[in-house]
Amino acid sequence: MKITRMNLLATAAIVATGLIGFSFINVTPASVATTEEVAGKASYKADPATSSIAWKAYKVTGQHNGAVTLKSGQLDFNDNKLTGGTFEIDMTSMTVLDLQGDMAGKLAGHLKSDDFFSVANHPSAKLVITAVTSKGNGAYSITGDLTIKGISKPITFDATASSDKTKSHAEATLKINRTNYDIRYRSANFFENLGDKAIYDEFDITVKIEAFKQGA
Repeated sequence: MKITRMNLLATAAIVATGLIGFSFINVTPASVATTEEVAGKASYKADPATSSIAWKAYKVTGQHNGAVTLKSGQLDFNDNKLTGGTFEIDMTSMTVLDLQGDMAGKLAGHLKSDDFFSVANHPSAKLVITAVTSKGNGAYSITGDLTIKGISKPITFDATASSDKTKSHAEATLKINRTNYDIRYRSANFFENLGDKAIYDEFDITVKIEAFKQGA
């Protein structure tokens, strides 16, 4: 049988096509495997040692700032997007940073008293995320239930969050109205003629969470 040049070229093309098809079926790029490892639901346990919570409160004559310690927490993601989380704050750890010595200790003690956070009866505060709306590029609008002094109220705030195969990070600043939690000491909305002794109702909490994947 006479084999023409055209027949040889056709045969070679068929063989090459088969080899290429085989390679696509049996070889999985490393990048695909990496994506599968990150995708799906994942929970990250907050690390109190590397996380931080700072507070700042305001009065007519100035402001004070300090810190409290994260007791425990968790960030939940699905396909690298934040979906939920819970956090518990150790209120007994409250410190004042803008004052020194006895003055710092005196103010911290007053904040822990029944005039403010009643720490002896309510040693922890808690935030449970109930809804998360992605705003793109790692930015979110978050709604949660914030519990202080045993009183739970909804709160909404903006946050940023990111995650990878082993860890996650989140940051947010919450503006909290203390009178929602029965903290009315020197509030001009409840007491008259306070003058420059008044303390503003709203205070800020700035939270930075470092969390690590459970089981990683």
